[in-house]
Amino acid sequence: MFCGDYVQGTIFPAPNFNPIMDAQMLGGALQGFDCDKDMLINILTQRCNAQRLMIAEAYKSMYGRDLIGDLKEQLSNHFKDVMVGLMYPPPSYDAHELWHAMKGVGTDENCLIEILASRTNGEIFQMREAYCLQYSNNLQEDIYSETSGHFRDTLMNLVQGTREEGYADPAMAAQDAMVLWEACQQKTGEHKTMLQMILCNKSYQQLWLVFQEFQNISGQDMVDAINECYDGYFQELLVAIVLCVRDKPAYFAYRLYSAIHDFGFHNKTVIRILIARSEIDLLTIRKRYKERYGKSLFHDIKNFASGHYKKALLAICAGDAEDY
Repeated sequence: MFCGDYVQGTIFPAPNFNPIMDAQMLGGALQGFDCDKDMLINILTQRCNAQRLMIAEAYKSMYGRDLIGDLKEQLSNHFKDVMVGLMYPPPSYDAHELWHAMKGVGTDENCLIEILASRTNGEIFQMREAYCLQYSNNLQEDIYSETSGHFRDTLMNLVQGTREEGYADPAMAAQDAMVLWEACQQKTGEHKTMLQMILCNKSYQQLWLVFQEFQNISGQDMVDAINECYDGYFQELLVAIVLCVRDKPAYFAYRLYSAIHDFGFHNKTVIRILIARSEIDLLTIRKRYKERYGKSLFHDIKNFASGHYKKALLAICAGDAEDY
């Protein structure tokens, strides 16, 4: 797959959309003695993000209350995380996830890797703005203080959101491939810096060529070379960048599979990917998942999650086990 290929989400704008009616139904579902969770799922997973924001506005003017606040109050556990997550605009959701990955004891490096390795320049710019608005903090400064070494340098480079876009230069690709090959042989600090500069700053089209040239020069796949030469979060971040360049939906399929099978259903990761990619490429991610791992994502979620939490995830996933 190349980055220009057609990808598809699972959630689309609902036809005949009526935010006032939806807000009334949500009000009824949340006011009752027993919260109508099925109603919440039916409405919030079947509207696109822009429509959910309009529902929240209608809800506010109707009840004088904040829909996110009411969802937080009435719901609990992972089901709450899904329903509340759906209400954030995408940049705010990324900002929310990054904030929670860094605040408190310990840092969730995998969350930082997944978000910063996969987002476009525009998405990174909006995420930085949202972070500043929501938390009155600077995203770059927080990343700087919560990470270290070449891992930090690479994240700091990605969060600039200054990756080149557009054309590819074959002559330059051969040069860059030589630099990457040297960086895998020498492994000095200077070589690590050159390696991450190329991976963070060159366009996807250019890197596509660079990786082919690298294979020609070294006889080795770029990911295998990085895994052999480096370790820790620096290595994981570099690999994530390479995988995103090659096939972003396949990268997310891999992240989901690993979250479900290697980490005993790592809820945060599963929720974050399903929500963040629902309107971008989640249908394509489901196809890749089935192709790579034999079982459908739908099947695996069904097996590991339960209750209304499971219902909500499957509704975002869309379709059923007969599909991908």
